[in-house]
Amino acid sequence: MGDDVGSVRTAVLNLHRVSGLPIVFGGALAGRDRFRITELVGNATESLNRLVVTEGSGLGGKAMALSRPIWVSDYPRSGAISHQYDGPVAVEGLLSVVAVPVVVRRRVRAVLYGALREPLSLADRVVAAAVAAARDLEQELVVHDQADHALGQVERNGSSPGPHTESARWEEVRALHAELRGIAAEVADAGLRNRLHDASVRLATAADPGRPPAGLPLSVRELDVLSYVAIGCTNADIGDRLGLMPETVKSYLRSATRKLGTHTRLEAVAAARRAGLLP
Repeated sequence: MGDDVGSVRTAVLNLHRVSGLPIVFGGALAGRDRFRITELVGNATESLNRLVVTEGSGLGGKAMALSRPIWVSDYPRSGAISHQYDGPVAVEGLLSVVAVPVVVRRRVRAVLYGALREPLSLADRVVAAAVAAARDLEQELVVHDQADHALGQVERNGSSPGPHTESARWEEVRALHAELRGIAAEVADAGLRNRLHDASVRLATAADPGRPPAGLPLSVRELDVLSYVAIGCTNADIGDRLGLMPETVKSYLRSATRKLGTHTRLEAVAAARRAGLLP
């Protein structure tokens, strides 16, 4: 939930920047059927701050219930919505408002708003910007969910599988290591990205958790590529997972092989494992 709030904050700031709307706000889910407005840019009062909106109520609640964008050009006079929140909206002076739900796996996780203090129809460009911001936020929350799941697996597996772990378990650890590296490559949040990298280091040193990784000068991307080579991925597979062209993957692999003093991709993986860089 904390990650959702931080992501909503970023989405609100970006929407304010690209839309030109004087006030943009939003909030993350705060229960099964409600969300709380916590992020505001351009507001003149605090009337909307911390406001809890229930599903089906007002503009944002209706957007939540229908899982689709809703907008009105004259909020207090609109017959398309209920009016439980007319007081806070009137204090802020909002008239033309759009609300866009952020839906992840068929569940609303947040709602973004943009508004004018004039009774004007919102331009298609503005509505499209709000929808695009919601879609970007949806993708970010999906990545956060994947990261949380992967980090949870690290906690459940423990940092050290032990010297007698079966081969299948080691392959699971190696696949999870590659997954963590791949997710980290997609994460914009520096704090979460660092957590994922730290977790990947724990897995890399699983056989000998007391030994720190060797200080070999591999870049983040070179290690990302090697982690997927270690689980048998082709260059094309690696490119798909990391968002890279196959030639770029080859370039990273050549560089890593040279730095490790090896000649083949398999030798490079073996050297990285000996150095504690891969599980």
